[in-house]
Amino acid sequence: MENRNAWALVLAGFLLAAGMSAAAFILGGKFKTLGDNRQHIAVKGLAEKPVQADLAEWTVGLEVKEAGFAGTLEKLRASRPMLDEFLAQQGFPAASLEIGNEQVGPNMVTEYTEHGMRSVQQGYMGHQYIRVRSKELERITQAHKVAIQLTADGKPVIYDAPLYLVSDLESIKMSLIGAATRNARQRADEFAKVGNVQVGAMRSASQGAFYILPANAESDAGDYGGVYDKSTIAKKARVVVTIDYGIE
Repeated sequence: MENRNAWALVLAGFLLAAGMSAAAFILGGKFKTLGDNRQHIAVKGLAEKPVQADLAEWTVGLEVKEAGFAGTLEKLRASRPMLDEFLAQQGFPAASLEIGNEQVGPNMVTEYTEHGMRSVQQGYMGHQYIRVRSKELERITQAHKVAIQLTADGKPVIYDAPLYLVSDLESIKMSLIGAATRNARQRADEFAKVGNVQVGAMRSASQGAFYILPANAESDAGDYGGVYDKSTIAKKARVVVTIDYGIE
């Protein structure tokens, strides 16, 4: 009996020692990982500045309907001089116009019946689009207003809203990356003060989203994707960068 108890004590001691060794191994791994996390810090930097659109694109065109294909094409061509005269009156040179092809196809409409809905043809529809590109933004803005009135007067004119573009996006982005990098360093320094450590060398850096926003945009953009506002002339550009610094 005494021998049996002695062996039990020896076995229990061995298992206890093995358990403590395993626990020490696991805890040591966690502390090492935690220590690695404390050796660097990742921060985001933000920079923005006002920019102005310097190029406008505008699509205007014709839309006509007739019962037959030939009649639709004839009506489309008969309406073209009116559109040409309108564009000439707005002061757009021929070099600023990109003229699309004539298009005629079935005019499909949706009908609702007691058995559900179905698509049926009702004659033909013809289109022709002209894209205008100009650095005279106000001229395009004014032409858009006149086109609205033409449609109100019953003319077969259709149009999109003007697009106001920024032509030197790359140079704007590069100028903001430097400012966003300095902003990231300032944020890292603030974190370091609280943690009573020093910010070391940059370990890695990546550009996040690049935004062109309306000048009066108030909502904060997210960190992913990006936005390119084309509806306004006055805009603001914004860049987000993520930088990883070592901690000393």
